Amino acid sequence: MGLRAMGVTIDCSDPEYLADFWSEAIGFTKREGDGGPYITISDSGIDRAVNHLTFQKVPEGKSSKNRVHLDMFVDDIASEVDRLVGLGATVVSPAGDPSHLGFVAVVLIDPEGGEFCVVGRPEHQLASSDSTNS
Repeated sequence: MGLRAMGVTIDCSDPEYLADFWSEAIGFTKREGDGGPYITISDSGIDRAVNHLTFQKVPEGKSSKNRVHLDMFVDDIASEVDRLVGLGATVVSPAGDPSHLGFVAVVLIDPEGGEFCVVGRPEHQLASSDSTNS
């Protein structure tokens, strides 16, 4: 296989703002492009299958649920959700009962309404948290 990299492109109205949010959210340190119409962020110390995100300016707003979304796997869901909310994310659905492969997930939206999940195993979570229960 000749695959060298894997990235995700996200349509948005403000590539600059969304690139800032996601750079801080997932730790990408390299930035390319000026937002007209693209900005790509990459380069993190974490080994990952997705090694860059590109934000593409489009004229239309988001009109329905995402067909693709990002999952962020963490050790402490409550702490990560609190951090992301502080960056501008909004909790849409709190953690429920364990589901797929025993994971729990909190559904959030980024500043432009794009859904993503913070995912972890219940045994690694704090006993209670306002972030995952509200």
